[in-house]
Amino acid sequence: MPPSTDLRPPASGLFREIERIHGDRPWGAFLDAGTGTHSIDWVGSLATERWTAVSGAEAHAAQTADAIAAKRRATDRIVVGNWADPSLLAGERYDTVLADYLLGAIDGFAPYFQHRLFTRLRPLVGRRLYVVGLEPYVVGEPDNAEGRIVWEIGRFRDACLLLAGEQPYREYPSQWAVDHLEASGYRVIAAKRYANRYKERFVNSQIDMCAPRLAKIADRDLAKMLAARGEALRAEALALVASANGLRHGFDYILAAEPV
Repeated sequence: MPPSTDLRPPASGLFREIERIHGDRPWGAFLDAGTGTHSIDWVGSLATERWTAVSGAEAHAAQTADAIAAKRRATDRIVVGNWADPSLLAGERYDTVLADYLLGAIDGFAPYFQHRLFTRLRPLVGRRLYVVGLEPYVVGEPDNAEGRIVWEIGRFRDACLLLAGEQPYREYPSQWAVDHLEASGYRVIAAKRYANRYKERFVNSQIDMCAPRLAKIADRDLAKMLAARGEALRAEALALVASANGLRHGFDYILAAEPV
C-alpha cells in the first residue's frame, strides 16, 4: 500500500465495492498480496476459508499482525517476502487474490518489476483477482488550482524522498493495468473509478512525512529551503481546502479480473 496518506476514498468504500462485484461467490482461500492494516482488517471480516497476507518489510508485517491479532485463525498467516523472488508462495493457489495498491508500492521493494507483477501472480489466482490502484497525479501539470496544488505537493514529497535516498511510489494508470492484465492471461470483468477529494489530512500527512527525510540531507541549507517550501505549500493548500471544500483531483480505481 502507499505511505500513510489520505489519497483515496475511505477504505471501507472501496472494499464494499469489491464485495458488490464479488456477489454471492465464496471467497475461499484468500491472498492479500500487498497487505496493510486497512486491507487485513477487511480480509479478516470476510467469510474466507483461510488467508495469507504478504508484506515486503518485517516492521510492516509486525504492524499488520498486531492489527489482525483478534481475528486471526490458526490457518491464517502473514509472510514477509518479495514478489521478485520466484520461490515466494511457489506452488500455492488461492480462490481470491487482492492487490491493494501493490502496483504502486512494489517499486520500493522490486524496482521496475511492475510489468511482470500480474504474470507473477497468475499461477496463484484460482478464480478472481482484484486490483486497487491510484491514477498517477504527479505527471502533467493540471490546469486548475485544486489539481495544481495536489500535483505540487506530490512532486515535493517525491523530491524529499529521493534526496533522502528513498524510493517514491510509482503509480500506474488504470489503462496500463488493464493492458498488462490482459497480456498476462486475465480477462478484465469490471472496472470502476472513484474521484478523489483531498482534505486536511492529505495535505498535512504529505508535508509531515517529509520532515524525517529532510533530516537526512547533508546539505542543511538545502534542507531548510525545502522545509520552508513545504510549509508554504501547506498554507496554500489548507486555504484552498477551506475555500473549495477539498481538492478535487484524480481518481482511484478497482479492476476485477479472472484467469482466461
